[in-house]
Amino acid sequence: MATDSDVAIVGGGPVGLALALDLGGRGVRCVVVERHESPQPVPKGQNLTQRTMEHFRWWGIEDEIRSARVMPAGAPTGGVTAYGTLLGGYTYDWWQRAKVRPYYYTDNERLPQYRTEAVLRAAVAALPSVTLRVGWTAEGLEQTADSVEVDVRPTMGGPIETISANHLVGCDGSHSIVRLKAGIAEHRADHDKTMALLVFRSPELNRLLAHHRDSSFFKVLHPRFDGYWQFLGRVDADEHWFFHAPIDDAEGAAGDEAQLVYRAVGAEFAVDVEYSGTWDLRTATAASYRAGRVFLAGDAAHSHPPYGGFGINLGLEDARNLGWKLAATIGGWGGERLLDSYDAERRPVFSSTASEFIEGFIERDRAFVRAYDPARDRTAFEREWDRQRISSNAGVRGFEPNYEGSPIVVGGQEGSEPSALGSHSFEARAGHHLPPARLSSGATIDTAFGSELTLIALGDPTAAEAFGRAARWLHIPLEVVSDSYRDERERYRAPLILLRPDHFVAWVGKSPDDPDAILRCATGRPPSR
Repeated sequence: MATDSDVAIVGGGPVGLALALDLGGRGVRCVVVERHESPQPVPKGQNLTQRTMEHFRWWGIEDEIRSARVMPAGAPTGGVTAYGTLLGGYTYDWWQRAKVRPYYYTDNERLPQYRTEAVLRAAVAALPSVTLRVGWTAEGLEQTADSVEVDVRPTMGGPIETISANHLVGCDGSHSIVRLKAGIAEHRADHDKTMALLVFRSPELNRLLAHHRDSSFFKVLHPRFDGYWQFLGRVDADEHWFFHAPIDDAEGAAGDEAQLVYRAVGAEFAVDVEYSGTWDLRTATAASYRAGRVFLAGDAAHSHPPYGGFGINLGLEDARNLGWKLAATIGGWGGERLLDSYDAERRPVFSSTASEFIEGFIERDRAFVRAYDPARDRTAFEREWDRQRISSNAGVRGFEPNYEGSPIVVGGQEGSEPSALGSHSFEARAGHHLPPARLSSGATIDTAFGSELTLIALGDPTAAEAFGRAARWLHIPLEVVSDSYRDERERYRAPLILLRPDHFVAWVGKSPDDPDAILRCATGRPPSR
């Protein structure tokens, strides 16, 4: 049966749009179904990592993303941890992503998700291979061995239409209809905690926190909340803020919102609340990110509290990982195991993000506020507070998602598996993001990467020729980057690096004993007989 598109994407938020941009840029026919006519102006998903900005750089919209910021250029993107209240005297710098900048090709950024989404919409709308169905809602799906059909209806009401595609990706949020209709179970860890979300205007608060002008977000620890945060962040440079905090039923009454903010800051000031809502604190993970021809990405696959700014960044990495694998499969050079590797790589990365970082934040902060109190023992508190400061600085260096142990990565540490926990290094390592280096021309090496597989050859050219022959035999697109720059070779500690389209290392070595086997593994094909 003929299909309307190669890939149907339900959910036109940043993850769905990013996936469409990745696929559409490769000439893959896509249709995106999004129920909202315009991006929703809630200031979430603001902290964009260096890795996320690399995606935008590769998609050709980095400048547009940076131009969409609401903070001035060069504004701080780091955070602060405080004890008791923000004005209470105990603070330290927290989650300073700039500390890992040397390992990436560009700077991190900060802007509200709706601004990011607007840039993505404009970029996707310019692609002839992508159709945007804005103002439509998915209601059901059915898949066969050859295609997937998704029923959609105008959000404001009207008759159902059916879209047929070779593959379907649900990027439709934590209440995903795609996940539900595909029969994919969800595992939840519920904290039984209701959180307030406020968006407010307060020029006076900006003046109160003038001594923290080098920070854009603040977490406040208080023994009352047993490790859960009061969390405050700048939306723009002067007046607008967002705020999360645990509440109980008594505090949930209308009119109490300002008191919640006063308690966290440690002072009263003029507050003009523009939005007030609540959300339940929980972590959820789909049991699988794939069911036949149906895939999940972003919040449809995993959701969690907004602790540490992981959400949008994890979702965009889902899109980058899945995009090239779908394109390779549709293009005929990716094997069946390639699509399976999406779940095998991305689900463990989220699971370890949740356990090691998000849940870990709560558990470590809970242990701290239970054990230490300056009113009880100031010396012990201050000694541990200083230790917490040092370990916090190390924490951002330990967040290094990698795919060691992936079924499509050759080599790596024996017994390892994909994880968010790792270490930053300039060495080229199988399963890890390739750090920056410069070519002999002076350009950064990413400017020479191909849109499919890339072989970086820094040594004997005959080894590169062997890879080239194997790639031609297997009909695998391979760009070869040969360079003799000594600094680059010494930094990577390897003369040969096989790079995936998402710029993770598929294989690294001195010489290939069997380039055919390496390429087959990296593209999910079965071994030759």
